[in-house]
Amino acid sequence: MSEAKRAAGWESRPIPSRTPIPERTPTPGSSKAPGEDRAASGAMPSAGEHIFGGGPDDGTSTMLHIDMDAFFASVELLEHPELRGLPVIIGGAGGRGVVTSATYEARRFGVHSAMPTARALQLCPKAIVLPSHHEKYRHYSAQVMNVFRDVTPLVEPLSIDEAFLDVAGARRLLGSPSAIGAAVRERVYAETGLTCSVGAASTKFIAKMASGRAKPDGMLVVPAAQSLAFLHPLPVGALWGVGASTAEALTRLGIRTVGDLAVTPLQTLVSRVGEASGHKLHSLANGHDRRSVVTERVEKSIGHEMTFEFDLSDPRQLRLELLRLSDQVAVRLRRAGLAAKTVALKVRFSDFSTISRSRTLTEPTDLAQTISDAARDLFDHVGLDQRVRLIGVRAENLVEAHETVHQPSLWEDESAAPSSWRDAEVTVDRVAAKFGRDILKRASLVEPGPRERRRPDRPAPPA
Repeated sequence: MSEAKRAAGWESRPIPSRTPIPERTPTPGSSKAPGEDRAASGAMPSAGEHIFGGGPDDGTSTMLHIDMDAFFASVELLEHPELRGLPVIIGGAGGRGVVTSATYEARRFGVHSAMPTARALQLCPKAIVLPSHHEKYRHYSAQVMNVFRDVTPLVEPLSIDEAFLDVAGARRLLGSPSAIGAAVRERVYAETGLTCSVGAASTKFIAKMASGRAKPDGMLVVPAAQSLAFLHPLPVGALWGVGASTAEALTRLGIRTVGDLAVTPLQTLVSRVGEASGHKLHSLANGHDRRSVVTERVEKSIGHEMTFEFDLSDPRQLRLELLRLSDQVAVRLRRAGLAAKTVALKVRFSDFSTISRSRTLTEPTDLAQTISDAARDLFDHVGLDQRVRLIGVRAENLVEAHETVHQPSLWEDESAAPSSWRDAEVTVDRVAAKFGRDILKRASLVEPGPRERRRPDRPAPPA
């Protein structure tokens, strides 16, 4: 262990004996055994398992945050073991390609997700670029979440590769939080060949921060009595909700660490960062976080967006893309049994300036035609004084579809009524379920659109 970590209160503790988590069948081809030396595979060295403060695991750290390590990249390396230990980037390799994940070897050069791939290759010229395979990521995510649910039913997925677990009820069967965390790490690796990092604390906020400091492939347990000792030396930017502007405002007050923030009078904070942010940051800095694990996830919005290979200026092409995106949004709404009260439009121009517009509908909908009509009307009120780089459609203010009732208008055109479009769209859903989504589509979307490789807004080359 480094002297810096020892000085900060980290200390390795032996993991006590425990009852193993019931095992599932390993993924074909993974054949990893619990406790196998991961360094032999060429992976990054493990951060190890530590208890902050050097004391024993007193059982108070029953909130676990588990985060897969470089998840997308790690999944890809399962099929490319020869690339382990090398800088690898996952994402698009074209001119508009974006990094979705990167190995830790690539991250050392400053590569991070959402960065243009071209920029990432400038930072790390020797990086190897692999395409994304989201179906594989969903497959491994389901396996990992199943391991979590073998430990406790109180699992709150935050994304495809991380979740909170409340293990208070599992202690009698499986042992201390540190023993449970170690067992989960072993099971995940044995069944998938993937590593994860675990943070254990008495609150969600501290557990998530602990997992970040345990990366890669490690575990950090922060007993409740050590919460403030762990938090207060950290930079204030480590807190949730502290972005660049908030950090700048706090720095002007002389607040540089979480400890500085904790002793700052609440009213001083409120006057600088606002009522809501002031109260939230003051509570977090003092270790207060009453949130519990929420096992049912409620969709807040559903959206799709498209970044074009070349910037567009043709309104017709952009309206076609809005229709295509509206179709995708509507399909997801119907699958989820939801309807949207609000439709939002997002437009990013060639200079990267971005605007958002939204409209509340007269009644909730899950129909592409209604969503598209609203999105295109919003678009028609946006001045196109430059080319468009990205366009997106989002359904917001979602409600259960069965709770909505269509109220026909006295003047409604029967052929254009929502019921007519519903019959058509539901029929397409049924055909798509049997033969695939591309087998049947709107005639207007069969025409050449902005997805073509040729440069838009220019005539097609002669045949």
